[in-house]
Amino acid sequence: MAQMRRRDILIHQPFESFDAVLAFLREAVNDPQVLAIKQTVYRTGADSEMMELLREAVRRGKEVTVVVELKARFDEEANINWAEALESIGAQVVYGVVGLKTHAKMLLVTRREGAGLRRYGHLSTGNYNPRTARLYTDLSHLTVDERITADMDAVFDHLANQNRRPRLQRLLMAPFDLQRSLIEKIDAVGLAAERGEGGRIVAKMNALTDEDLIDALVRAGRRGARIDLIVRGACMLPAAVPGWTDNIRVRSIIGRFLEHTRVFYFGMGAHDELYLASADWMNRNMLRRVELAWPVTDKRLRQRIINECLIAYLHDDRDAWTLQADGRYARAPHVLDGHGAQPALMARYASKPTEPPHAARAWT
Repeated sequence: MAQMRRRDILIHQPFESFDAVLAFLREAVNDPQVLAIKQTVYRTGADSEMMELLREAVRRGKEVTVVVELKARFDEEANINWAEALESIGAQVVYGVVGLKTHAKMLLVTRREGAGLRRYGHLSTGNYNPRTARLYTDLSHLTVDERITADMDAVFDHLANQNRRPRLQRLLMAPFDLQRSLIEKIDAVGLAAERGEGGRIVAKMNALTDEDLIDALVRAGRRGARIDLIVRGACMLPAAVPGWTDNIRVRSIIGRFLEHTRVFYFGMGAHDELYLASADWMNRNMLRRVELAWPVTDKRLRQRIINECLIAYLHDDRDAWTLQADGRYARAPHVLDGHGAQPALMARYASKPTEPPHAARAWT
C-alpha cells in the first residue's frame, strides 16, 4: 500500500506474478488500520488462498463484503461453498443484481489514515484465480486514485443495496453506459479522421460480436479512421472488404497463453484515451452483465500497456492470424503492411532512454 500511495501499479500476468495481488490483500488483512474489504468473486477456484484471506479478515473484525456470482460457469459449486463459508462467520455476502451476471473484477480496501480514510483499489481484466493467472494474459491495476476508488465504492453499494444507478466519475459500467460510451468514442475517432485530424483505434479483446459496436467501427473506418482489432476468438466484423472495411484489420493471436486482456485505445487528433476492461465487445457483456471499464491516465503505465499489449501484438509474425475479406483466417505475413502511425501519435509515445528499445516502434 505504501507503493500504491507513491504511484499506480500495473501487473501484467502471467509475465508478472499474481502473487502481488495476494500480497496486497494479505497486507490489508494484517493491517489493524484497515477497516473494510470489498471484493467481487467470479472464478476463484475451490482452494482459493484469496477466500481464506477474506475469512481471516472477518475473524479479525474487519467489515467484509463479497459479491458472489453463482452462475460462473464451471465454478458454481465452488462459489456456493465459499459464499456459505463466508456468510457463516459474519461476512456480508451479496449475489448481485437479478438477471445480470456480475463479471466485473474489483477489490477495494478502506484504511484509516490520520483523521480520515483512504481507499485502495484493484481492478482487473481477469479473474481472481491463481491457476488461470499462470495461463491467461491479463492486466491488474492497483490505484489510490480518489475518483476511481469512489466509483468502485459506489458500484459495490449499488450491487449490495440494489439502489438506483450509480453516478460514476471515471468508470464505465455495463449494462448502463459502457456500450453507449464506447460507441461515442468510436464515432469521435471517425469524425476526427473525417476532419483530417487523424483517427486511430487499436483494441484487444476475446470476442467481437456486438452489432452496434461493429456498426460504429465500420462507420469510423469509412470516415478514414485506421482501425486494428486484436480479437482472439469470435469476430463478426468482416475486415478488409474493398469499399467497405478497407481501413479495418483484424488479427487473432493463438500462442502459449490464452489472450484474455481487454485494452481499448482511441486516438482523436491530438487527444487520445486508453481503457482497460473486464468486458469483451459482445451483446451479453454490454447489456446482460455487470462489467467495468476504466481509464489509465498515468503516462508511464499507458506506455507500458501500449508497448506490451498492443504494439507487440501488431508486430507478431509467429502466432498471428489475419482475417481475410472472404471470412477466412490466414497466417500473418512476416512483413506487415499499411496502417502506419500518425506523426502526432508517435511524438506522444516516443521512447525514453529508460524504456526498452521496442517502445518507439510504429503502430504498423
